[in-house]
Amino acid sequence: MLDESLLDAPERLTEADRRGLLRGAAEAGARVRTAARHAAEAGVGNLKPDGRPRAVLIAGPGAAATHAADLLGTLAGPGSPVIRLAPTGVAPAAGALRWELPGWAGSVDLLLIATPDGAEPGLSLLAEQAYRRGCTVVAVAPAGSPLSDSVSASRGLFIPMATAPYDHDEPLAGAAPGVLWALLTPLLALLDRTGLLEAPPEAVEKVADRLDAVAERCGPAIVTYSNPAKTLASELAESLPVVWTEGTSAGPAGRRFAAALAELSGTPAIVADLPEALAAHSALLAGRLAAGADPDDFFRDRVEEPAALRARVVLLRDRPIGGLTAAPNARDLALGHDTPISELEPEAGGELETLAELIAITDFAAVYLALASGA
Repeated sequence: MLDESLLDAPERLTEADRRGLLRGAAEAGARVRTAARHAAEAGVGNLKPDGRPRAVLIAGPGAAATHAADLLGTLAGPGSPVIRLAPTGVAPAAGALRWELPGWAGSVDLLLIATPDGAEPGLSLLAEQAYRRGCTVVAVAPAGSPLSDSVSASRGLFIPMATAPYDHDEPLAGAAPGVLWALLTPLLALLDRTGLLEAPPEAVEKVADRLDAVAERCGPAIVTYSNPAKTLASELAESLPVVWTEGTSAGPAGRRFAAALAELSGTPAIVADLPEALAAHSALLAGRLAAGADPDDFFRDRVEEPAALRARVVLLRDRPIGGLTAAPNARDLALGHDTPISELEPEAGGELETLAELIAITDFAAVYLALASGA
């Protein structure tokens, strides 16, 4: 059950935020600036790559590395050489995870390691393996972690992760807002130097500014009726979020939102891109999850019987209305099955800025849903 009174009680929200999730979301802009400074101090801006790498391999544990690979691959465009190396092992624990390079990896490839821990033996072994193969290695992890020594021994580039004092108060969630930007920002700067994507310093600064603007609109002191993140969180209470995305940048934002809902609040969600989502989820909205599926629900005992899980469409778009869009058909499909729909569309700006806004608002929403539901 969602405690909606908590959403408009900033002091109680702060008390409930034991994992520092709200602080991480609110300070995302500052984290980007710190991470960009760390990348510059590590010498990323002075790199002179000898051509583009054949493949960019990304390894790391948990949601943060997965989302970073997804975002970088999307920003690199069609035919992107970005490949995530999925770990193997018996448990999602630092000592149990292992990564392997593809058999073809060699001197023309780039290995990126991104981890908020840095103590995973499997990543240190991967850096050593990459060195033997001739791969260039770059890692982003906390300063002083065992991985920093391994990367230095492998003649790679180590970039200290931008951390906050509260990061170590509780175990870090992979989907935590601060973790994503701390790992992603140096990799953006690096791949800008290689020519795989465009993320010059001025674009990264605009991302930080956009994140600050979202924090002002979605912070805990802003009441629900004028706070898009709190509004979305309250709308998703006791529902199955069906996340539809439209536009290149919205895709990774939607996938991150679904993962954050699951990890932070325990809320299951499904995600698909328009227009294919209309066919993929048509039967779902016509079934028992539709809001109008059970006419007898009106007579349900509100005290003794829990509410049935009903679908709610969340439409994330990164393109203006008026172009070629499937949004009208999406609205018709949802409302035709009595399924409510929430919509988010960023303000105009560059691709990095609009992507950052969608991620920031949905991150805040996932955090509010987690806190207000007691997760």
